[in-house]
Amino acid sequence: MKIFNPIMVLFCALCIPVLMEAQILIKGAKPNNHIDVSRLRRIDTVIKTYLDKNWETGLVVLVAKDNELVWNKGYGYSNFDSKTPMASDQMFRIMSQTKALTSVGIMILYDQGKIYLDEPISDFIPEYKHMMVLENYNPKDTSFTTVPAKREITFRDLLTHSSGIDYAGIGSPTANAIYAKAGIPSGLGSISASLLDKMKLLAKQPLLFQPGAQWRYGLNMDLLGCLIEVISGTDLDTFFRNNITGPLGMKDTYFNVPESKFSRLSTVYTEDGNHKIIPWSHTYLGLDPDYPMHKTQYFSGGAGMTSTAYDYAIFLEMLLNGGIYNGHRILSQRAVEIMTSNQLEIPASFTAGDHFGLGFGITGKINGNKGPRNEGTFYWGGYYGTTYWVDPKVHLICLIMTQHGSNSHSELTAKISNLIYSSLLDK
Repeated sequence: MKIFNPIMVLFCALCIPVLMEAQILIKGAKPNNHIDVSRLRRIDTVIKTYLDKNWETGLVVLVAKDNELVWNKGYGYSNFDSKTPMASDQMFRIMSQTKALTSVGIMILYDQGKIYLDEPISDFIPEYKHMMVLENYNPKDTSFTTVPAKREITFRDLLTHSSGIDYAGIGSPTANAIYAKAGIPSGLGSISASLLDKMKLLAKQPLLFQPGAQWRYGLNMDLLGCLIEVISGTDLDTFFRNNITGPLGMKDTYFNVPESKFSRLSTVYTEDGNHKIIPWSHTYLGLDPDYPMHKTQYFSGGAGMTSTAYDYAIFLEMLLNGGIYNGHRILSQRAVEIMTSNQLEIPASFTAGDHFGLGFGITGKINGNKGPRNEGTFYWGGYYGTTYWVDPKVHLICLIMTQHGSNSHSELTAKISNLIYSSLLDK
């Protein structure tokens, strides 16, 4: 016979709010007992060296441990010419970090029973029903021959970049030429076009390989963003706001940055032939860095968003917490487990020894033994120099945010990573 225990009921009633509160990324918390902040301060010295040598203009570093914000600091300048200090809440064009939100958006539909991962995407965009695969290509006139695809493209193929779709502009020379001739945009920057129209046009281009045969970075997430719009009946911006950024309280994450926040955008830089840092011009590589200030309706699920380190850390904290944050369930725990587990039987060619989940690179056993990040860490980054990783084993979230494309001193990220892990007091 079960005996009613009023003390236990009271205990549970008191503990439940505490547990919910623990899922919030706490600002200004007392020192974390599992991290040596004095060691973490070595980051300051290393970054100062890069700033003093003009190898970097400015960056933000964020570290969260056990749901506590232990480091969130701006370094250098957000605009070098005006000597505007880099603030900890500076806004960055996160480019391919947008992909993680799109992946979560698809898994929200998965949790709602509206799709299954091995479902053909032609169920929603019929133009993808009978795809062709490139057989021979003539670079002199961009002519080609094709053979039929052996099977249809699925949601899983797109989420793992194994669909056969390449990138426009930044992809292989063959894809660059074919997509440019057809008028397929890369998704980078502001585009005056219909996302659905362009994705239907993409369906008319040949796949670069048979679905599932290779890993190749491509326009998969732009197509997934379009599928979210088709399935949900709303545009991607509204879908994200209603289902991800709004519930999570991400107040600085946008496709179109409000005019009141334009001053918080960090200036974008690149390098000249002598590796001297110069501002990214409005025409360099055909990409105007002012695109967050344009009122676009072409919402690129692969590269279109702007955010801050702290806002994005909230998003990552939700994933680390198994799909929940501040009492808001965004994804089921199982959906997160699937997303952050290896989904490919073929090698993921971006980093030897690592794997790929549904939208994330995943540190494999070999690299987990070689470097500081533990096996199972999931990560990615953005074209303009932003990067993040989440290490579930030590409950760690890290972001290093710059706006410096073509950085010849990318080893700075590795050095900061080493310093972060050297400050941990547990493993």
